[in-house]
Amino acid sequence: MPIAALSASTKDDPLAHITAPPVSETDADRRARLEAEAEAKRISDAIDEEISAEERAAKKGQIVKILLLGQSESGKSTTLKNFQLMHSPKAFRAERASWRAVIQLNVVRSIRIILEALAEHQAQQNVPVHARPTTANGSPVTPPSDIRLTPDHLKLKMRLTPLLQVEEVLIKKLSPAGSGETEATQLAAAANLTGPLGRYKDKELAVNSSFAWKGVFNRLMTNTRDSFEGDAIDYDSSDDPGRVISACCEDMIRLWTDPTIRRLLSEQAIRLEDMGGFFLDSLERVASLRYTPSDDDILRARLKTLGVTEYRFNIKEAAWAPYFDDVNAILFLAPISAFDQALAEDPAVNRLEDSVLLWKSIVSNALLSKTNIVLFLNKVDILRQKLESGVKFADHIVSYGNRPNDMESTSHYLRRKFAQIHKEHSTKDRTFYCHFTTVTDPKATQHILIDLQDTLVRKNLAQSHLVA
Repeated sequence: MPIAALSASTKDDPLAHITAPPVSETDADRRARLEAEAEAKRISDAIDEEISAEERAAKKGQIVKILLLGQSESGKSTTLKNFQLMHSPKAFRAERASWRAVIQLNVVRSIRIILEALAEHQAQQNVPVHARPTTANGSPVTPPSDIRLTPDHLKLKMRLTPLLQVEEVLIKKLSPAGSGETEATQLAAAANLTGPLGRYKDKELAVNSSFAWKGVFNRLMTNTRDSFEGDAIDYDSSDDPGRVISACCEDMIRLWTDPTIRRLLSEQAIRLEDMGGFFLDSLERVASLRYTPSDDDILRARLKTLGVTEYRFNIKEAAWAPYFDDVNAILFLAPISAFDQALAEDPAVNRLEDSVLLWKSIVSNALLSKTNIVLFLNKVDILRQKLESGVKFADHIVSYGNRPNDMESTSHYLRRKFAQIHKEHSTKDRTFYCHFTTVTDPKATQHILIDLQDTLVRKNLAQSHLVA
């Protein structure tokens, strides 16, 4: 039966006229036509879906580049660990045994610093008064301390000497002889250096980023294909340094908590709690024979790395990935707790001053004029502790003047200083992103990183004119 004639409105529409079925179309013709149209639509939809899938895959596969910058011990490695914990938690936790060894190294190195402080104090006490160096007016360069070590202190020192051998073993495992890929000053060189902290810096193990140091500890696993949780670590291995560390646990606690020892450390201006890899307040736990590092422990572990390290991982919050090119952002870490410290490389340069100069060079670089630069004023927990303990910010940062020596005032001052440099030296106008951080606090840091991602998304979407 023929289809009815076109309506008047259809006749007036040229597209409707072209696409309209023939006037003489039969029912059979109509069924055939509809089947053909349905098949054509199915093929078209399949092509559209394939194109969309390719676009989604391309977006997911797009490389997002974030560059971490900052001086040594600013928190770069810890920030990277936070990214790993957020986006590759299984891989992060698969390295527990390796980080357990690093934490063991951190513990024995802290103890060694204390033992060296004791040895240095003993040596000073044994020097006759007439043989001590003097100033121009004849007074001793280093006045003799009234701290007296007891025989119990010396016995404690002797009982803890096996930990020095543990440190040597761990260093050798992490820096194989002849590899040419690591840099570590050997313990024997310490005799030519001055002061426990000076020796601490020069003897710190430094691992080159190209050396797969984590693989060294795979043999301590009961099964390298496991998830590497606690039950995957071979605690009974004869190679486990935890045996000696566990045996020395009580003596280490006694040494660290001894009032005389704490006073001696204070006199020598040694604040172990301000250094990376500090675990002495958790010795009962981390020195236990079956110790397994927590996520927080891994974030706090200290291992100096040299060279450029590149990590790739999938971002769960992938919606923002397609909107960035080249280096998407620079995260600059400035350890503001270091206002009273000097560079290990140059004792004449204040560490905070060095961070400010480095920040200035980054924001003024014309090649980075289109790059979002995010400032992390890091280690605010240590800054707060120092200020509350009585360390005067103005004694080291003269321009601070007579402002209050508290966290709120100092942090406001520092933020304003960095912001001023950002405004005056940026080659183009751009937003000043600044966060006060303690990157060893995973929850707070991950909130900041997520908020930062969202902020950068909005900015780049606006620049792309995709949102108002």
